[in-house]
Amino acid sequence: MIAAPSQVQIATESLVHARRTGQPASTAKAELSDAAGAYAVQDAVAQQMRWFSDGPARYWKSGGPSRAAVLTHAALPPEGVWASPADARAWPFRLRGIEAEIALRLACDVDPERASAIDADEADQLIDAICVSIEIVDSRWIEGLDAPAMAKLADLQSHGALVLGSWLPFSRRDWSAQECRVRIGAQAAVERRGSHAMADPLFVVPAWLRHMTRSGRSVAQGTVVTTGTWVGILHAVAGDLVTAEFPGVGEASVQL
Repeated sequence: MIAAPSQVQIATESLVHARRTGQPASTAKAELSDAAGAYAVQDAVAQQMRWFSDGPARYWKSGGPSRAAVLTHAALPPEGVWASPADARAWPFRLRGIEAEIALRLACDVDPERASAIDADEADQLIDAICVSIEIVDSRWIEGLDAPAMAKLADLQSHGALVLGSWLPFSRRDWSAQECRVRIGAQAAVERRGSHAMADPLFVVPAWLRHMTRSGRSVAQGTVVTTGTWVGILHAVAGDLVTAEFPGVGEASVQL
């Protein structure tokens, strides 16, 4: 007897088909019950799409709604990571959600032992540079951002593309005073201060490192993580020029 496909297999096939055809899939037959299944789908999709055939993922996203929440993580396809100013007019987005973020870059290799021991107060010892980033939110599910939580996690937590500004040497700063300004096309500018969900972007680093080293592999120097939005999800349309500025850190822009 041939075994019925697992939910991980169904979700993987659905997402791979959606990426290859540009046609979104329904979550109705791809129900995932836990994060372990969602991460297994992430890994299986990456393998079938051959995103990391040349080596481990070098770009990641990590974050959550609060310090009390379980943080989530996703390795990002390298073809969708661009230097600012970026031109995304040819990219096949279905949605164009905009998140203004801070990205961090590892200063050294991190092995599983060090990853298991690091805490948030020590995370800055492992970071050598920061930059402004713009994550463009998208979905391969018909339900879009209303898809179930585990389906969104399987779909790289609704990742579309990442734009990175110029790198600045890392130094400690008062994140509660950090300003953020986002301009999207002709919309009124959105301004926030100290609005990161974790209060400090570096809070995600220990959980991110432990996630990456869970298989026993070390994480390479220069690996980058973008750390969550300061403005929620803003909405853009094709043709908009999007700019995110963090005074004292820099800016990034993308033409949609």
